[in-house]
Amino acid sequence: MTDNKIITDREEMLEAIKIDDDALEYASESLKADREVVLEAINQWGLALQYASDSLKADREVIIEAVKNDGNALKYASDSLKADREVVIKAVRETGYALEYASETLKADREVVLEAVKSYARGLQYASETLKADREVVIEAVKNDGNALKYASDSLKADREVVIEAVKQEGDALEYASETLKADREVVIEAVRESGYALEYASDTLKADREVVLEAVKKAGALENADDSFKADREVVIEAVKSGGNELAAASDSLKADREVVIEAVKNHGYALLHASDSLKADREVVIEAINQWGGALQHASKKLQNDPELKKLAEDETMMGLVPQTY
Repeated sequence: MTDNKIITDREEMLEAIKIDDDALEYASESLKADREVVLEAINQWGLALQYASDSLKADREVIIEAVKNDGNALKYASDSLKADREVVIKAVRETGYALEYASETLKADREVVLEAVKSYARGLQYASETLKADREVVIEAVKNDGNALKYASDSLKADREVVIEAVKQEGDALEYASETLKADREVVIEAVRESGYALEYASDTLKADREVVLEAVKKAGALENADDSFKADREVVIEAVKSGGNELAAASDSLKADREVVIEAVKNHGYALLHASDSLKADREVVIEAINQWGGALQHASKKLQNDPELKKLAEDETMMGLVPQTY
């Protein structure tokens, strides 16, 4: 409401609700206790329940309507309804996040928690400690979002099957695995196949494992976390820059000066020219490859090539092409 005035007229409030989700905040106390008005408000926006009277926050039908619209409306329900199994199941089906507001008893209810993690996997954080150690519940959660592994019990973070399910869905979930599993070759390969960045969480031994690293660099983000020896390994670096040109930033100085490596990098993304050696920033063919991928790459070329009329026009044309909608 623009003027924040208290509304006492029922019809005026019903009209206000249609145009402003927060309208109920400015209703008179009698209107905040009016069942029809509150139902109208929560049908527009479930969280409008926060402005309802205490009596309506304890009204089962009102709460059910609110949580069907937005499960997080459970936050404003009476304690008795936060302990009502049917109400809570409806809330967590709308969003598993609503489990935060359920009673402690229902946070320990297996069916309720399973419904919650199906809807929002990270709702697992609000489950009882017993259910965080329940294998079926945690597998259900990590299948939906691998990073829900963060909230699992230590015993399940050390469970190979559970962790493999998690990293298949989200490679970076390897961060939450036990140290033993961070050193498990099969687990780490599954993780880096999903995300190159997952290599950061592997054991030092596996960061120095050629097969693991070659698998990881097929995805962007891996090279910087590989053992330093691979940053000077031509085969590994070429594989890395093919997946992400900016992986060149992590390569050794000798490979930043390797023409073939740099051309592969700038073909993937012209911005990678930034990381090339000075000699290759002054290499006309290399710079043309970079500009063909991204017109802005010219700014990373040598001063002489930046002032080259032909290259300036090529860069301008390439930039303009990027602004033209493509039709198929």
